Parts: sequence; C-alpha cells; structure tokens
Amino acid sequence: MKKSNTNAYMALVLVSIFWGTTYLASRIGVRHTHGLMLAGVRQTIAGILLTGFFLLRGFKFPEKIILSRLFVIGVMMLCMSNGLITWAMQYIPSGLCAIIVATVPIWITIFSYFLVQRTKFTILLITGMLVGLLGVGGIFYDYLPSLANPEFRFGIFLTLISCISWAIGSVLTARWALKINFLYGAGFQMLFSGIVMTGTAILMGYSLPLDGFNRELWGSIFYLVFFGSILGYSSYVFALNNLPTSLASVYAYINPIVAVLLGWLILQEHLNWTTGLSCLVTLGGVYMVNMAVNRNKKEYGTTKS
Repeated sequence: MKKSNTNAYMALVLVSIFWGTTYLASRIGVRHTHGLMLAGVRQTIAGILLTGFFLLRGFKFPEKIILSRLFVIGVMMLCMSNGLITWAMQYIPSGLCAIIVATVPIWITIFSYFLVQRTKFTILLITGMLVGLLGVGGIFYDYLPSLANPEFRFGIFLTLISCISWAIGSVLTARWALKINFLYGAGFQMLFSGIVMTGTAILMGYSLPLDGFNRELWGSIFYLVFFGSILGYSSYVFALNNLPTSLASVYAYINPIVAVLLGWLILQEHLNWTTGLSCLVTLGGVYMVNMAVNRNKKEYGTTKS
C-alpha cells in the first residue's frame, strides 16, 4: 500500500511538471508547422502506440457504441481542445494560454450544472468563479495593447473554445462512464482525433516540412508524444486511481506556473508582477471552485446513500 501511494505521488509530480512543459514544446513546434498538423501528428502517433500496446496484449476490440463515444470524446477533448490550443499558440504566448486553460474547472462546473445537474451553486463556488475570472481579467489588462492585433484576439478565441470543449468532453466522459480501460480508451481517442486533425490540416493546405530534418520540430513532436501524451496521461490516470481526486487535481495549479516560468526563461515571454499576481489570483479562484465542488460531491453522496 505504501509503495502504491509512493508511486502515485511520483506520478502526480510527473504529470504536474510534464503537462506544464508541453506548452513550451507546442510553442516551439508551431514555429515550423501549423498547430493542427502538430497536434494531429502527435495524437496519431501516441494513439497508434497506445492502442497497439493493448491489442498486442490481447485486449478485445471495443464495441461500436463504445468506439462511437470514444470518437465524440476524442473530438471534443483533443481536436477541439488540444488541437485548438496548439493552434492558438501560433498567436499568443504559451504562458498566457496555460493560465486561460487553468479556468477549465470553472467551465466544467457550469456545464455539469446543465448536463448533469448535480452542481449546487454555493457562496464559495460563486466566489471562486468570480475570483478566477477576476484573475484572468488582470492578465488581459496586462495585454491590452496586444488585443488590438486580430491574430492575438483569434488566439484568445481559440483558447476559450478549447476550454469549453474540454469541459463538455469531461462531463460526457463522466456521464457515459464507458466500460473500458482508461489508457486503452485514451489510445482510441488520440488515434481518432489525430486522424481528424491531420486530415483537416491537409485539407487546409498545410503539411509537415519533410524536405530536411528539422531538429526543433521533430524534437517537439517526440517530446509531446512520449512525455505529454503517453507518460503524462498514464501518470495522470494512475494518480487519479490511487489518490483522492482533490489531491490528484493539484497538477492543474502547477501546470500554469511551470508554463509561465518556462515561457519567460526560454522564450522571453512577457512576465511581470501584474501577470504573476493575476496568475495566482486565477489559480486561487480555481482552487475555491474545486473545493466547493468536492463539498457538493460529499453532500450528494450522503443524500444518495
């Protein structure tokens, strides 16, 4: 039991760090190819490796209904979320993108109310949502001159759509509760979404530059496949299944900090006291939202039993 807990804590540390570094890797990768192509190739390779691993171990091919739902979730959480985030980083700093993505729990709470109707809006929950949005507002105040740039606004728009899509996909995942191994199912989600994104990028007229070996591009893809998708997601699932949900969700507060610091140190992205403080305020609001949701779950569980 102690060994399992130790491994779970190690997995939590890995996902907290690696998922924060994927913003930097994506930002570097989109210098050389379109964001949808980068995300599509990443997810396709990761999906082939994961599904291939389970099929070679003798796992049965999922039923059509499960595959169709994995396709929907994959499109919502990886195409419309990860793909759009990667695309957005062609226009906005990776740190800013990570901070906006940190508000996903707020969006999940909103869509859970309409799709599941288990969320009770308490004073703590409403306060947390307002504090989180206030923090994001403070960050945008620091980027007011950039908002005059249509490409910057488009990047913000893509990031907001990605947050909403991830939230809806998360709610659907919980609602459907598919009877399939988490990683095996994730492999199909990655494979489906990767094919859709790669095909979309090709139809848009984009391709991978294959005329020569590009160290930055292929280094980015390698890192995103193995450390972002396979190792990162595997660690997240392991931590989620061996630690309390409230503890496993700690990664969401560490990822933006890692992304902001790496963007500042390596890519010379904008960082000052206003941005740093607004980031902490946003994460504080998200923490309050998560705390309120966990309290709701406990109350809901009590009334159900």
